[in-house]
Amino acid sequence: MPEDALTETMRNTLENRRQRSGLRALTIAGESSVDFSSNDFLSLRSTSLLRAAYMEYLRGDFDLGSGGSRLLDGNSKFAEQLETDIAKFHGSPAGLLFNSGFDANSGLYASVPQPGDFVIHDEYIHASVHEGMRLSRAGTRVSFAHNSVTSLRATLEALKRVNPSIVAGKANIFIGLESVYSMDGDVAPLVEIVRCVDELLPLNNGYIIVDEAHATGVIGHRGAGLVCDLGLENKVFARVHTFGKSLSCNGAIVLCSEITKQYLVNYARPLIYSTFMSYPALAAIRSSYELLWTGQTENVRATE
Repeated sequence: MPEDALTETMRNTLENRRQRSGLRALTIAGESSVDFSSNDFLSLRSTSLLRAAYMEYLRGDFDLGSGGSRLLDGNSKFAEQLETDIAKFHGSPAGLLFNSGFDANSGLYASVPQPGDFVIHDEYIHASVHEGMRLSRAGTRVSFAHNSVTSLRATLEALKRVNPSIVAGKANIFIGLESVYSMDGDVAPLVEIVRCVDELLPLNNGYIIVDEAHATGVIGHRGAGLVCDLGLENKVFARVHTFGKSLSCNGAIVLCSEITKQYLVNYARPLIYSTFMSYPALAAIRSSYELLWTGQTENVRATE
């Protein structure tokens, strides 16, 4: 039976990618292989400490599934307390759990910037941010050179010259960056970026968003992240901490103000239209964070 046009197109596209040595495939590592690409920075995935903490939460009766989206019947006191405790640990007024870091970033950038606003971002920002910007109502999206405060300054100055609404404080600029960039492991010059934004946007219409995915559990006191390490909690509009890397579980949290949290609850589509995390998934997150809170992650290898 001859292939239909769509199948032929997909097959040809995949073949073109293969010829460029870019074809992706799902693989399973051999038992004797050495993993140089894992995000399990703290080795929690295989530690008995995390396993024991997690199993304590699985004692007794609980529902395996959440039942639906959080806005319908997927919410719980356990989830709300977890958000409160994580936000407190990171020095944030509030936090909102998402099913993944991709959902958190895409939902945040897609919903918060308003018509007429601007988004500028480090050129190496994660694909999830690009997805959110693509869906955003912001009128302009532009990148600046990686980790370059000079480039950030030039970009802000150029936008101000041709957009009086920015100078008047009537349009907002969102500045997107990561604290630690996964490809090279370099750290954002966050102090200098904050200073630059404060100087060029004195009417407080500059909003810095930091993706802390690769800093969670690694940088700062007990792994609280770069923003906390530098004492810049009050200078950053929102932070995204993901749990699928050093914490060895699933999900993410957006740390923000209470009004921003309520706005995301109402307008962030990945939250509204997704089945929420189950109790076992939430328990895994709490178990990992308890290791951070108590400082046990600093001695994981010594205890094995």
